[in-house]
Parts: sequence; structure tokens; C-alpha cells
Amino acid sequence: MAEKDLHRIAVIGGDGIGPEVVAESLRVIEALGVSIAPTAFDLGAARYLRDGFVLDDATLEELRSYDAILLGAIGPALGDTRIPGGTLERGLLLRMRFGLDLYINYRPFHGVPGSLAEGCSFAIVRENTEGPYAGEGGVLRHGTIHEIATQGSVNTRFGVERCVRYAFERAVALERPKVTLVHKTNVLTYAGDLWQRVVHHVAGDYPGVATDYNHVDAACIYLVDDPARYGIIVTDNLFGDILSDLAGAVSGGIGYAASGNLNPARTGPSLFEPVHGAAHDIAGTGRANPLAAISSTALMLEHLGELTAARRLETAVAEFDADVSVLSTSGVTDELLKRL
Repeated sequence: MAEKDLHRIAVIGGDGIGPEVVAESLRVIEALGVSIAPTAFDLGAARYLRDGFVLDDATLEELRSYDAILLGAIGPALGDTRIPGGTLERGLLLRMRFGLDLYINYRPFHGVPGSLAEGCSFAIVRENTEGPYAGEGGVLRHGTIHEIATQGSVNTRFGVERCVRYAFERAVALERPKVTLVHKTNVLTYAGDLWQRVVHHVAGDYPGVATDYNHVDAACIYLVDDPARYGIIVTDNLFGDILSDLAGAVSGGIGYAASGNLNPARTGPSLFEPVHGAAHDIAGTGRANPLAAISSTALMLEHLGELTAARRLETAVAEFDADVSVLSTSGVTDELLKRL
């Protein structure tokens, strides 16, 4: 897709601070001169509490027609028990991932000054449509003392290989190309063996990329003690979910962490969102840090082929040295725009 095309963007502000940080992202896109046609979709906890709607087939098909999806945050306020657990996670977020085949979750991290990962840049490539989140399992004798609950991890050769290949493609562009598989092969012998064999097979096509392996518990230690050892981490859905939150914490906080739920095959739109949640406690106060949403927007621009704008925005965020704790949400954006 060439730069300067008009991009149709589905915008899901969602809940809490979600609409606030998305609004700042749209300000930045306008300042960069990228042509978009945004369409707002009312989805999330507030919508569910109003009329019980989560995501139907017709809305999912409508979303499929867009070039990309920009999402703020989804979820009820802490302690609000009016929405049954899993309703939004499975009915909205996971349904979009599975329905739109968003099989890669890509999360880049750049350690901000003062963080444990200061000066380090690395990324996690997480398989996004399989693993324990695929929904395989069940319950027998529910509610009795003999209850049995099973939750399987689904790993296909096709799904694992397309994820691993994406990780190697990302690694090729690094100054020190390296892919580290993170799993638990000594215990999860079937799934772990599949992942390890696929990495070994794919590595043969990328002789310039170094490879490594860490057990997931060791990777948690290394992310804290030595994050510079990583280039690209590739892992399954569950481990990637956990590790990316830890990586956000050591890089300066999830207020800076961006993510792309990607369909690299481009059979549908990809979805871009900050890693942080809805943070209802600060919604409306002007205290939300929009940099994670803005960094996610840079990923979206890259995916849309707006490479010049994406690089400008990435550089501005990387060089952002103002104290976000003393700036309002819009104030952070104001300072960022000065650096564009």
C-alpha cells in the first residue's frame, strides 16, 4: 500500500481511558498528514452494560472491511461484578483475534530512562490464536467435590510455523539479529517439542539470525536482570501474554507499551492497541499517559505502508524526555507534536 492513500480505520475507543488515549492518537495522525477515514464503533463494557451487546456476526463482518482497527481499552471498572468473567475477553477481544485471524501479537519494547531496561530494545512475537486460549477443554461433575476441569493447549504445525517465520523476518532487520524461543520444553514435552523443531527448521532459512532457547521461568529472570540479551522473543499465547506484561514493567511501565494484533497475510484488518487496561480510576481526570496508544498508532502506520510517518512518530516517542507525571493527557501529545 502506497503512502498518501486514504485509509479506512475502525476506531474502538472502548472503556475508561480508552477513548481519551485514542483521541490523542487521532490528533497525532492528523499532525503527520496521513489521510484516514475513521469510523467509531461502540463496543466494550459500557455498551454491554447498556444493552447486553458484545460482538455479533454482522459487526465482525463490517470490521473485516476496514484497513485497520485502532482500539483504546476494554473492560469494566475494578470491582464491578455486573459483567460475568470472560464475557468481553472471549466474546469481543478473542473473537476479533480468531475471527480476523490476527495470528501474531507483536509487542516492541524500548527501555525508557530510569527503567531496568534503559537503553535496551527488544520485541515479543506471541502466537495469538492457539495455545490455551483456543478454548479446548471442559468440566465434568461441575460444583461437586469430584469436579474435573481440563484446559488444553492447541498447537498446530501451521500455526506455530507462521508465527516463528514472522519472528525471524522481524529479526533480520535488527542490528544484532537474534531469535530466542521461550517455552517449557522439559515439562510441556509435546507442545514444546513442536515449537523447538519448528524453530530449528525455520532457522535454516535465515543463516544470519542467531537462535537461543530459554525456559519461561528463566526468561522472567533474564528480562529483569539482563534484557539486553534479547532481540526477538518468540513464544506461545499464554507465555507471551505473561512475558509481555513483565517486559512492559521493566521497560518503564505498561503506560508505554504498544501492541499490534496482526494478520500478516492481510486477509483482513490488523488491530492495534496499548497494552494497558481501561484504568477507570483515572478516566476523565486528564492523567492518562497516551504514549502507549500513540506507539501502537506508529505500528498501525507501519502496517498501512505509511513508513515515513511511522518512523517519524517512533523517533519522536523514543526521544520524548518530558516528565509525563506532570503533564495532562493532551499535554503529553502537545509536547510530542513539538518533536515531530
